[in-house]
Amino acid sequence: MRKLAFFLFVVSLALFTEQAHAQRCLPKIKGIRLTTGMADGFYSSSSKNETGYTFGASLATYAKGGHQWVFGAEYLRRYHSYRESRIPVEQFTGEGGFFSGVLSDGSKTFFLSAGISALAGYETVNGGKKQLFDGSTLRNKDGFIYGGAITLQAETYLSDHLVLLLYGRERCLWGGATGHFHAQYGVGLKIMMD
Repeated sequence: MRKLAFFLFVVSLALFTEQAHAQRCLPKIKGIRLTTGMADGFYSSSSKNETGYTFGASLATYAKGGHQWVFGAEYLRRYHSYRESRIPVEQFTGEGGFFSGVLSDGSKTFFLSAGISALAGYETVNGGKKQLFDGSTLRNKDGFIYGGAITLQAETYLSDHLVLLLYGRERCLWGGATGHFHAQYGVGLKIMMD
């Protein structure tokens, strides 16, 4: 009797495991992505004048072959040092992009993808205030920004509905006051919806 119970347990475990893996990355499955990361280096008290941080939320929709369409928004805050203080620069961007599956394991637990995205948004310098604390006037203007990004992203399933993301990306934007290129890296969670 014990052998039969053990055999049924192993068979049911195998059946449920394969069923869960078979449902991953199918066309039209959607996931909500929440990300956070660093921009232009590692943010710490010693490097806070040269680096920044980001937060993002997006919707990923799977296409054939495990590829993804991603649409979302991101907030980036970066600082520039000025005398004994710092001037904040904030970017609010919308993103639309395509991520192509590069690599996955046989159990459909780990995925590596590369993506390209179009970005557009708005940049504000010092919260729109032109006058600084010492009476100086900023010449940089708030304005619309546009460009793109390339991303390398690793995903691993923690459960059937929760995915851990690790990403690195390079953003290239025109129209802003903070330069064209910003390297980012960070982590995130993707909540899968059936």
